[in-house]
Amino acid sequence: MASSSAAPGAFIQQQNLVEQVADYLTQAIIQQHFLPGERLSEVQLSRDLGVSRAPVREAARLLESRGLLVSKPRRGFFVRALNAVELEDVFDLRLCLERHAIQRLSERYSSDAERALKQQVEVLCEATASNDGTRRIEEDLQFHRLMIHYAGNERLLRAFDGLTHELRLCITLITKTHEAPDTIATSHFKLLDALGSGRSEACREAIDYHIGVARDFVVSSVGE
Repeated sequence: MASSSAAPGAFIQQQNLVEQVADYLTQAIIQQHFLPGERLSEVQLSRDLGVSRAPVREAARLLESRGLLVSKPRRGFFVRALNAVELEDVFDLRLCLERHAIQRLSERYSSDAERALKQQVEVLCEATASNDGTRRIEEDLQFHRLMIHYAGNERLLRAFDGLTHELRLCITLITKTHEAPDTIATSHFKLLDALGSGRSEACREAIDYHIGVARDFVVSSVGE
């Protein structure tokens, strides 16, 4: 059996460094420090972060697999610029996942699930009031992740987690997904009301409207 040439500790440290760089780039893209279509300079990033080019390149490849970056031969990595068709595809898949999740959740809606979701809406309201756009996006996605978690299908949750990388990019293409901040909280309370009713039809209508509003704002913003 051949022995590994790399020490386990060095490998783990390298992997952690790649994840840290990937997290930094993800936040920079969400906060629009890097705009759609913009080229990322490996040299400049390695200087700014105080690391070699290798972890920057590996982090870029990781974000490419997550749909946040695209690579072009001999030109490097660019922030992905989604067109209207791609945006429609992302939200179509999201709707499929969340329709099924809310249906399952309506059949097993517990006091624990209700309490956790209500608390998360309150956290989302706080994030909205603070005008912290990045935190608002994360708390919004966390509400939907909790909803899918309580639906009781771990594979469904993993599918949603994979999609959230592109969802973040979709949301950053516009400055807001609702006409006024308080409508964000209102739209989530409508989901809670539908779940509390125990009616599957009400749940489907609520999730269709909720995701449809965000989709329409994002898609229309790209078309303008």
